[in-house]
Amino acid sequence: MPPTKTPPPPGTAPSPEAEARPVPGQDPRVRWALTLAVVVVGAVTIRPMGFSGRGLAVAVLFVVSAAALLGRGLPENAATRRFAPVWLTGGVIAAAALIGLSSSGSGYLFAFFLSGHIGYRLETKWALALAGLCSVLCAGAISLDLGGHQPLPWLLGLATGAPVLVGILNRSQRQAVLAVIAASESAERAARAEARTAVLSERGRIARDVHDVLAHSLAGINMQLELTDALIDTGDLEKVREANAKAHALVQESLKQAQWTVHALREDALPLVESLTAMVESSGRHARLTVTGTARELPTRVTQNLLRIDQEALTNAARHAPGGAVGVDLGFAAASTTLRIHNGPGTRPATAGPGSGMGLIGMRERVALLNGTVTAGPVTEGPDRGGWHVEAVIPG
Repeated sequence: MPPTKTPPPPGTAPSPEAEARPVPGQDPRVRWALTLAVVVVGAVTIRPMGFSGRGLAVAVLFVVSAAALLGRGLPENAATRRFAPVWLTGGVIAAAALIGLSSSGSGYLFAFFLSGHIGYRLETKWALALAGLCSVLCAGAISLDLGGHQPLPWLLGLATGAPVLVGILNRSQRQAVLAVIAASESAERAARAEARTAVLSERGRIARDVHDVLAHSLAGINMQLELTDALIDTGDLEKVREANAKAHALVQESLKQAQWTVHALREDALPLVESLTAMVESSGRHARLTVTGTARELPTRVTQNLLRIDQEALTNAARHAPGGAVGVDLGFAAASTTLRIHNGPGTRPATAGPGSGMGLIGMRERVALLNGTVTAGPVTEGPDRGGWHVEAVIPG
């Protein structure tokens, strides 16, 4: 995930990345058009301009003022942030001197536009100080009237610093827009990360479900088929038929487990008690379901995982303790829900080989996702002594 870009704090220049973003209502082409218009109008109206004497001084001041104004188009990066106070101060001094030395023209426009950009480019306290200097210099230049026949009132000079407020407002608006854009991008990245996490979590859940359905079933079917191949060589057709029948029974059991899994993978809420009842009844063994407490509707995730735990425990009981009685106890307490599956010792020899050990791991992973606990182990007392039990406790 890319790093989050934080907006610049108030009073500082935006970062290069922020400068590159388009901000609604601030088209750089409009700024360039206004800048070029001021330069052209100044070149046409400011007099005198020449190659000697006062005309040369006015021409030089015009060029410096125009260069400072064109600097508004410089990118806002670390270099220009350090350089901005220098060239803006120089531009203000040149604009004030241009007003004082020229006998006519629109030199004051340079001061107005530079003052506005000062508010946009510099921190507020420095912008106000430099704008105040601009007002004092321009008012003084008009009052001295060094150019002669200066038709401008000195109050106009004081007003040249006023656009700094517009610049400050524009900068604040830009920073607010960039902050909203950055927050939106951050929220979008967080949503994408959350979606990826949800996908990975769902993949893990499906992987556990596939294991629960296929691992034991395919292992048992493979064992019976290998036994059938071995018995064919002995010529004992009765045992061959028996092994083949067991393989068919395992296939049917696998299909039944697959149906349970399809139901458990559904996104809609499943009725827990009814689903457990169907599982117990369809298991085809001496099984019973006991419900204690007041049954209530549980979140979909809790229901799905309890059904998968019950499915895994019933499958293990059938494989490792065939013929043994199986009990499923579902208890609803005020602060938790408990599912316990227990079986007595088998009445027939177990034909399934050793498991992969992933079934119990899958149970623990499911319960951990729900902040619950699971215990499993042999039954040492009671009518199921010599059997096995699995108990999952889910808070809430």
